[in-house]
Amino acid sequence: MNRRILGLALPNIVTNITVPLLGMVDMAIVGHLSGDHIGAIAIGTQIFNLIYWNFGFLRMGTSGFTAQAFGAERWDESIKILIRACAIALGIALTLIILQWPISLAVPHIFEGSNHVMSLALTYFFVRIWSAPATLGLYAIKGWFIGMQDSKTPMWIAIALNCVNIVASLLFVIVLHWDIFGVALGTVIANYTGLLLGIIFLRRKIRKDKNFSFFTLHVSLLKEALHWTEMRRFFKVNSDIFLRTLCLSGVFTFITAASSHISDQILAVDALLLQFFTLFSYIMDGFAYAGESLVGRHIGARQLRHLKLAMRLLILWGLALTVVFTGLYAAFGNQFLHIFTDKPDVIAAAGDYMTWVLAIPVCGFAAFLFDGIFIGATATRTMRDAMFIATAAFFAIYYGLKYHFGTADEHVWNNILWTAFMVFLTLRGLLQWMRLRKDIYGKIKN
Repeated sequence: MNRRILGLALPNIVTNITVPLLGMVDMAIVGHLSGDHIGAIAIGTQIFNLIYWNFGFLRMGTSGFTAQAFGAERWDESIKILIRACAIALGIALTLIILQWPISLAVPHIFEGSNHVMSLALTYFFVRIWSAPATLGLYAIKGWFIGMQDSKTPMWIAIALNCVNIVASLLFVIVLHWDIFGVALGTVIANYTGLLLGIIFLRRKIRKDKNFSFFTLHVSLLKEALHWTEMRRFFKVNSDIFLRTLCLSGVFTFITAASSHISDQILAVDALLLQFFTLFSYIMDGFAYAGESLVGRHIGARQLRHLKLAMRLLILWGLALTVVFTGLYAAFGNQFLHIFTDKPDVIAAAGDYMTWVLAIPVCGFAAFLFDGIFIGATATRTMRDAMFIATAAFFAIYYGLKYHFGTADEHVWNNILWTAFMVFLTLRGLLQWMRLRKDIYGKIKN
């Protein structure tokens, strides 16, 4: 079982390390331009997190449903799930492009920064929004491959995508001097490159499968997949994931917004510190995605013993990674900051908050792993309820401590923000752990 977990997790880890590179590369390139550019990328990236995270069900719901169909050997259903997810992704993406101007008008009301920072952030937004069809389409394609127990294909797509992003962004910014416009354009080109590769891999996989003909895929299954009854079921189950993700994106958007209200320097500092969270979360999600694949497969095949073994081993891997990352952040945290900026004042200010970086793996590992387990089981209601409670606790602690301390300096305000964030992460994992037996094992026993 360990070999199977690693076989799924390691390609997912490689994939997930490359995913944040879209933002990390942008941050690293503009971080050597000015502090305003760091803040602008932080706001620009958070705008898209707010948008795209809300539609995370296109990946999560697709992987959970597909894994259970794979375990039950319902090949036709797995293709219907893919068609359904891609159709919804396209519809959402076109809507976002149409609504880009109204969305941009809301940005100054959510985030606060100097006129120069906001101008740069909106430039980034108006360019990158055109990658919405590619970004959301890749969500669906990635989720389907993970559910089909294939984590290598998304890995190759992600590697190619990020190579294109790095080359294009460096070319546009360093050589052509297109500033933040060039960074955003490089990301757009990279996303469409990834989508094209995803379509090529899908066609190859479907044509190799003897259970399908190309004609059947386009006519018969397409009609069945988009039937209103099936679409309604898809939306009903994934509405829980949507609401859960809405809370998650709201919390992260609030963190950036609250930082921007404190000062431009704190905005830049917190943007850098969140890169530690991003790196850890995407690596942990490699094992969470393995959990989606294995838990969904064993539930679909009704293999309780294999399900319990997979879950125990996943948790052990999570604990081991927590120890490793806490040690790495303690030993090399300062060096990590220098990757993203060479501004001494920003690095010095970030050093005051490095204790929170060490708390990230400890507080967050369970939340990441259990998300994967519950997605694989399509036990989305528990995920949603845990997120509701954790989000309420986040805001209660933030505003409660803010009221308690009254007038204080920016150092106190930022520590309050990070305290609330750590409680948020811890509660998500704890509440889902309390429901494992009923909501996961019960899927087979019932």
